[in-house]
Amino acid sequence: MKKWIVYGALFFIFMSFSCSNENAENYVPTPSPLNIPPLFETLILSPIIPADNPQTEEGISLGKKLFFDPILSGNNTQACADCHAPEHAFTDPDRFSTGIDGISGSRNAMPLFNLAWNYDEKFFWDGNTFSLEHQAFVPVSDPIEMHSNWQEVSNKLQQHSEYPSLFEKAFGTSKIDSNLVVKAIAQFERTLISSNSKFDKFLLGEAELTPEEQNGFNVFMDENRGDCFHCHGSDKNPLWTDNIFHNNGLDETFTDLGLGAVTGDPADNGKFKSPSLRNLAFTAPYMHDGRFATLEEVINHYSEGLKNSSTIDPLMKKVHLGGVGLTDQDKADLKSFLLSLSDYEFINNSAFNN
Repeated sequence: MKKWIVYGALFFIFMSFSCSNENAENYVPTPSPLNIPPLFETLILSPIIPADNPQTEEGISLGKKLFFDPILSGNNTQACADCHAPEHAFTDPDRFSTGIDGISGSRNAMPLFNLAWNYDEKFFWDGNTFSLEHQAFVPVSDPIEMHSNWQEVSNKLQQHSEYPSLFEKAFGTSKIDSNLVVKAIAQFERTLISSNSKFDKFLLGEAELTPEEQNGFNVFMDENRGDCFHCHGSDKNPLWTDNIFHNNGLDETFTDLGLGAVTGDPADNGKFKSPSLRNLAFTAPYMHDGRFATLEEVINHYSEGLKNSSTIDPLMKKVHLGGVGLTDQDKADLKSFLLSLSDYEFINNSAFNN
């Protein structure tokens, strides 16, 4: 009799273990497809969602928590959000961000929005990183930024009171590693969609532009005036960037080679990714090195400040004249149009704030 009791107990334990494993293997977090705006659906292709990292409610929630948590840094003082602040469209108002050791970088932090539509998947100003997941991987171990290492970060998260269960819910395992951390952060970052500026509403027939904004858009689209649309798109491209690398006439010689340092091709020296023109009201300073504090300075650069070099982009057609030579009125109106691309709903969205 005792023997059968022992056998029965062992069978119960075995079945419980088997069911537990089966539940873990069959666990599927709650799907959470991106909320794709109407303009994006009609004017551009589908977002890039890796097959091995689908969007889920649990993954997005975990990614958001990680994004705002300084636990990812070496001394637990700096989170992703410290250099990518929601109120600044997920960039840094300082020209150069400062890492945990007080060391400044040499480039302005890029804003984070509409990242799921970066079709060549080259990230950072010089395109040195492929995929959004890898982009999230880099800052943690960068000695100038969060100055940690992934083994240490994984250990801290593993010993945390909440994270193991959150990873279990998001990925079906409580064993935490860098691969799952960056997958969660990338899921959150893909939800950062900006699509509700005044100009968006104008295109949807929900708002009217002022005469200044309309003329500014005309300047933007006119090859004989602003000639801006080649690199930054048009009303047919709601991203407002081509996500391609250009030398836009900032310098005659280069201390920062940009794309050239990545490819090793001298023909790429001085080329940097065209940033989106969305949310310019929140993302100053401007350019890869934050050299321009105001939009007026940016516009003046293209109007009369272009500098020639061996790799100047052919789209800078009037570099021999110093720029496109805008009138004061066209400059003011162009600024008005550019500001109409700013999405106040985006920076105040509670889903994106801590």
